Amino acid sequence: MSALQKGTRAILSKSPNDVVFLSALRTPVTRAKKGGLKDTYDHELLATVLRATLAATPNLDPSAIQDVHIGTVLSELGGSKAGRMASLHAGISDTAAFQTVNRACSSGLSAITGVAHAIATGTIDVGIGGGMESMTRNYGSRAIPTQLWEGLKESPNQDARDCIMSMGITAENVAERYGVNRADQDAFAAKSHQKAAKARKDGLFKGEIVPVTTKTVLDPEKPDMTEEITISEDDGIRPTSTPESLAKMKPAFKPDGGSTAGNSSQVSDGAAAALMMRRSTATALGLEKNIIGKWAGTQVVGCKPDEMGIGPAVAIPKLLEFTGVSASEIGIWEINEAFASQAIYCVRKLGIDEEKVNPKGGAIALGHPLGATGARQLATLLPEMERQGQQLGVVSMCIGTGMGMASLIVRE
Repeated sequence: MSALQKGTRAILSKSPNDVVFLSALRTPVTRAKKGGLKDTYDHELLATVLRATLAATPNLDPSAIQDVHIGTVLSELGGSKAGRMASLHAGISDTAAFQTVNRACSSGLSAITGVAHAIATGTIDVGIGGGMESMTRNYGSRAIPTQLWEGLKESPNQDARDCIMSMGITAENVAERYGVNRADQDAFAAKSHQKAAKARKDGLFKGEIVPVTTKTVLDPEKPDMTEEITISEDDGIRPTSTPESLAKMKPAFKPDGGSTAGNSSQVSDGAAAALMMRRSTATALGLEKNIIGKWAGTQVVGCKPDEMGIGPAVAIPKLLEFTGVSASEIGIWEINEAFASQAIYCVRKLGIDEEKVNPKGGAIALGHPLGATGARQLATLLPEMERQGQQLGVVSMCIGTGMGMASLIVRE
């Protein structure tokens, strides 16, 4: 047990105390209400990805897993009971603890970070971090509280009132305040779809995706009429998207705005999970060859709720300072595309090469299942780092109510 390593040379070196990943997997991410997983429960998705996590490391005794942290934003009862049931159903021992985590859009990354912190401090040796979300089933209030104290609705603190501002309006605020025009937003969104379409065509997602066998309702008026199907690909990717086609879409949040359904993240269903342990534990268990990467630090920071989309632009510099790594040393940036406006602003503000950002597409094309996104990004990042031969990557996202989070990831 020791403090985290600082500086690129130290971070790239191997230490017995490293927090390492042995797998990072995800389900397909599909369109809410319309996609292949629309009739699938969030905890059903979780059980599938947890079972696959165990299968990916067959030489690990499931009883070695001591804690499971799962991000979720919208689940009934915070997902804690159904999530624990899914963990047990998947084959994880009853000796492993379980908890859900809700830090809005960063919940999956927060769960992974929580497990990392527990390993780094010696609290546990082995854990799983991930996320789950069914926005089909649980997005009825559009993530706005339906029961809220009048004192907050009428708070003299503007920031407090702005916490329930439509996310779309916060995206428009970013565009207006920082000069991101509609044409740039549509071009960015089209490129996200084109990158994702090429990655899917080239089979680049296959290693990270766990197929889901589930039941789909054939007739909404006859919910008992179902058919078993297997979903193995993301279904929100639109290969034919172009800046010109996206330019024809109407603004979604204000009449003269720039954010549309086409250049905003998709409402989605999905789950993801990562198996984590201390490097010395992996060595002792004979699993050192299974290590695919390591966690090297996380930072989270607040910002104004009415421009929550700038979160990565404030969290990433804090992460780089915390870890002693420079932006030029990062090979791949996984920055969540909540909206094209905020993603473009963050890339510009950080001064990073857009070609290194979301090389297989982002949430505009793949979708944004709120609680699972951070873990999905990790599952997408690690194999791409391997394919490109990159040593360092960053996962980051903005967070509703005004925050940003970022983690540094090292390829083994």
